[in-house]
Amino acid sequence: MTNLTFVIKNIQARIFPFIIALSALSVSASAAFYSVTGLSKLFAGASTEVFIMAASLEISKLVIASLLYQYRKTIPRLLKYYLTIACVVLILITSAGIYGFLSAAYQETAALAGNIDAQIALVETKRDNVRDQLAVYNAEKITINGAVSDLRAGLANNVIQYRDSETGEIITTTSSSTRKALEKQLDQAIERQTEINTRVDDLNQQLFDYETEIVETRSNSEIGSELGPLKYLANLTGLGMDKIINYLLLIIIFVFDPLAIALVVAANYAFERLKEKKVMTEQKEEEWDEEHALDMVLNDMVKQVEESESETNIYNEPQVVEKEVTKKLPKEAQKIFREALKHANRSGKKIFNIDEFFD
Repeated sequence: MTNLTFVIKNIQARIFPFIIALSALSVSASAAFYSVTGLSKLFAGASTEVFIMAASLEISKLVIASLLYQYRKTIPRLLKYYLTIACVVLILITSAGIYGFLSAAYQETAALAGNIDAQIALVETKRDNVRDQLAVYNAEKITINGAVSDLRAGLANNVIQYRDSETGEIITTTSSSTRKALEKQLDQAIERQTEINTRVDDLNQQLFDYETEIVETRSNSEIGSELGPLKYLANLTGLGMDKIINYLLLIIIFVFDPLAIALVVAANYAFERLKEKKVMTEQKEEEWDEEHALDMVLNDMVKQVEESESETNIYNEPQVVEKEVTKKLPKEAQKIFREALKHANRSGKKIFNIDEFFD
């Protein structure tokens, strides 16, 4: 379990720099795309030339950031200052391009929204005109309705009384002239009432059509959903949408490209640390292999010496033995064995006298 955890951590340590590099490349590439596109829109007269120039500047900016980090200790001071200033200026140029790109996108949406608002405003003007006409006709309708009622009441009450001169009786009758006049007025009033009712119905239908057109224009447009959050923020803060979008764009550009440069520097740092760890591991392995080889050679030499001494002491009585000529080690090997002996002495190992193998 411990070995598995160690392996997982080792893999994570090796993969994480590549994740940082991938993040740096993705942010840098997107920032470069937005910047180049925005600059080409700002200088629409030479968009292709500006595109090539801005792309080369974006690449050089990443190279400058990596160079300043990797050679920060050895690069000449004057060159370091110039490259630092150039990198900052390129960041500002990239930020300006991003601002141009995003502001152009907002302006396109705002222009469409303005056209829709103008259409709605025109329909609302027509609707308000119809409402005013409808109010006039409704007032006249009320007046005509009252006049018709009065004329009908006048016809019903068209009674006159007079005393007969011969008999002296009071005679109740109707006035034909008054009746004719009231009937004529009533006919005119009813005709006008009919006209007004027809006109009111038409105006109500027009008003309904205009209201329907306004609702359909607002519902069929996707601009309302796109600008909905901005309108909400504008109502919430009391600021115009242009000011709110300007603040948002400034926040984005002050984070976007500086983050890309920071990730590039972080990727260089991560790969540098990974390289240092790899070199340290290789050095440790080389030291271990060298020490292990020297220990093995030294142990073999000590074993040979012990075997020769044990063979000499087998018999207590002196014996006549043929004198053996000890072979000397080659001069190239003597240097290696002397280093091994020094290493063994430093480590506290007990070493027999093996000077006979050396010159």
